Amino acid sequence: MTKNPLVALGDAGQSVWLDYIHREIIDSGGLARLIVEDGLRGVTSNPTIFEKAISLGAAYDDLIRSFAREKITPKQAYQRIVIRDIRDAADILRLVYDSTEGADGYVSLEVEPDIANDAQATVDRALELFSLVARPNVMIKIPATPEGLPAIEDAIALGIPVNATLIFSVNRYAEVLESYLRGMERLLFDGGDPKTVASVASFFVSRVDTAVDALLKSEIQRSSGSEKAGKALALTGKLAAANARAAYAKFLEVISTERWKRLAVCGARKQRLLWASTGTKNKEYSDVKYVEELIGPDTVNTMPPETMDAFRDHGKVADALSDSCLAAKSVIESCSLMDISIEEVCKRLEHDGVKSFLDSYQTLLAAIEKKLAVFGGGMA
Repeated sequence: MTKNPLVALGDAGQSVWLDYIHREIIDSGGLARLIVEDGLRGVTSNPTIFEKAISLGAAYDDLIRSFAREKITPKQAYQRIVIRDIRDAADILRLVYDSTEGADGYVSLEVEPDIANDAQATVDRALELFSLVARPNVMIKIPATPEGLPAIEDAIALGIPVNATLIFSVNRYAEVLESYLRGMERLLFDGGDPKTVASVASFFVSRVDTAVDALLKSEIQRSSGSEKAGKALALTGKLAAANARAAYAKFLEVISTERWKRLAVCGARKQRLLWASTGTKNKEYSDVKYVEELIGPDTVNTMPPETMDAFRDHGKVADALSDSCLAAKSVIESCSLMDISIEEVCKRLEHDGVKSFLDSYQTLLAAIEKKLAVFGGGMA
């Protein structure tokens, strides 16, 4: 019998996490089945996921109806919904957490995006959320913006597991690594236990191809039939994987340093790269492109349900990260020769990502407010 490709990813050193959460998958036993059958090791969430889960369908209506009777605010209702779902998902994943001695089995919960530009407020909220969920296997997501970097460091230093999210560029990832190292050093200095503080760095993938492919397409149209157009065509669909592989090379560089080895001896865990935004957006590409191209040890791939289904069906497992640095560097240099700055692209994607999550959060609060009004008025 052929092994489930999702399970085979675990054998290759990559943890499979699900980029989705919904009351139904928790209550139906679906999440537990994914753990048993697919080797699922974690769950990620964000305001967009919760916005879709709450706005579409009636799975949360009974709960919101009870909130309406209490006359609580939309923000208070959102917090109760999120805390309940994250706590219950963490309980289901607790067996994974225990069996891996805290390496996996996490559920990520994001600090609300309306405070993303306030480092101290982010740290305070991260600590509050971690306390409210009251589970060791919850990981607080903090955007890796310039304001978020000190918050990441401070949260790690306080002993909070952190998912540093919305990372697009290798340069920003290097800053996240530095924040993690400093935070871990402070934690140890203060007598904390590093074994209890896992962390991942969520490096976004497919959105890079979407942005760069659009620029390459414009070049192909401008220079149709030319050598430059041919080179642009050859680069199409290549930048996202190359960018991610360059980040992995940075990871390997850091864990080979004496600074890291000193932390590791004390029990510190590697801050694994988590490949995010791995659903294929361009229908001309393979629906498992951003899984197969980024398989390697000490990594996580968080997949939306449809990508998990596709990889389970026809995914191929082979190491795609070892010895990939030179090829990745060549692709990135070729892109620069096309007058495309990957750093500028990533900077724009970071800005758009923060705005997208904020928009989803505001839409979510509006949807909750509407349901509270309807149920409070006795119209449902």
